[in-house]
Formats: sequence, structure tokens, C-alpha cells
Amino acid sequence: MDLQDQLKNLFPEHTPEPEVTSNASEAKIWLQDDPILCKYEKRKGKPITILEGYTGATEDFKKLAKELKTKLSVGGSFKDDKIIIQGDYRDKIMAMLKDKGFNVKRVGG
Repeated sequence: MDLQDQLKNLFPEHTPEPEVTSNASEAKIWLQDDPILCKYEKRKGKPITILEGYTGATEDFKKLAKELKTKLSVGGSFKDDKIIIQGDYRDKIMAMLKDKGFNVKRVGG
């Protein structure tokens, strides 16, 4: 006898509510009118990609940073309202952001 059966015996008149499934990855992120700037730099001889110019909530930008790092399987950080991704992934990042509905502008190179 599993837990559901035991609960039915204890509370026979109770009807369970339908379960609500929500995808955390499908959370709404605020889209903006101004483009996000996608820059390329070299720091200490290593290439990095910097995303800046997001005017929404900081938490949304952090979620976006985590999602980008996970999909690209690279390291990175979120500092001073900028997403810093290790490596030159401008084309892939721009494609991902355009699929999400963001306006992206390539800066430099």
C-alpha cells in the first residue's frame, strides 16, 4: 500500500487537485526595445564574449546568463550588469538571443 492509498483511506471525501506543471526554463524574461550589445575582447590573451545593455531586472539577466552558459557548456560570470562568457561565441549567442526575441547588436570585429 503506497502513500496515495493510505491518504485515500484517511480522507475518503478529499479529491486531489490537478497537478500544475510549469517549466522553469520557460519562465518569461522581459524583452526590451534597445539591442543587447555583444562584444568580443581578449583579457590576458584569452578570448571572452561580453553581453551588456540589458535594462530589465537583474534576476532575469542572471537567469539568461545561466542558460547561455549551460547551453554552450562554457564558464562565465555575471558582473556589473554584464554577462561575461569565456571564449568567442558571438555568433551562437546572437542566434540564441534572436530565437528568444531579443534585439542583438554585434560590436567590434
